[in-house]
Amino acid sequence: MRPFDPSFILEVFPQLLPYLSVTLYMLLGTVIFGSLLGFILARAKVRRRRVPKLLADIYIVALRCTPPIVLLFIVFYGLPELLMYILGVDINSFYRGLFVLVTFTLLFAASISEVMRTAYEAVDVGQREAAVSVGMSEFQAFYRIVLPQAVIVALPNFGNALINLMKDGSLAYTIGLIDIMGQGTLIISRNYGSYALETYIALAVIYLSITILIEKSLGALEKHLSKGKRGIAVRRRNIWI
Repeated sequence: MRPFDPSFILEVFPQLLPYLSVTLYMLLGTVIFGSLLGFILARAKVRRRRVPKLLADIYIVALRCTPPIVLLFIVFYGLPELLMYILGVDINSFYRGLFVLVTFTLLFAASISEVMRTAYEAVDVGQREAAVSVGMSEFQAFYRIVLPQAVIVALPNFGNALINLMKDGSLAYTIGLIDIMGQGTLIISRNYGSYALETYIALAVIYLSITILIEKSLGALEKHLSKGKRGIAVRRRNIWI
């Protein structure tokens, strides 16, 4: 059995890092499209119209109960068949990232919609009503009063959803997408199974670094956005004193 070689961990980093951009592009695209779909779902639940709310509830429960790898295979094998049957379009030769983007957009939307809904409902409805009563439109009241407070409430859970998305995204290599995880698998294969532990440790370090960066960035953003809220609380306390 080949002994563990710590030096290979440093050697493999230059081979992995060029593919980090693929991982980050998939992550960014999923957050953008997933947040848009999540907003639609959250709006359907907040407005409480029977049919849209029921459809949103069914979607969220179904997607949150589906393992990511199962949905990835359903999309990878099922989407080409569906489009071929409906439109007569063959997408089997399309870039594998498309299937990854669709899969994790669907998953991310289900989780982030609940983050958006709970953050919106955490803001006292009386604030929006007061803003409307002094002449603001519904949009102005939402944009200037509700949204800044809801963002602060949502940031911690958004960060958790983002980190979970990044970890689930490592499954993309199972359908042939060459991101950092896919490249790591190729490196192990080229070495006939050798240096697997060293390669996975290097991958763990990269994922850990991204996670820390996400947490620190969102923490700094939350602290920055909370300044105004703390200032208002201090002024209110001084008034009562």
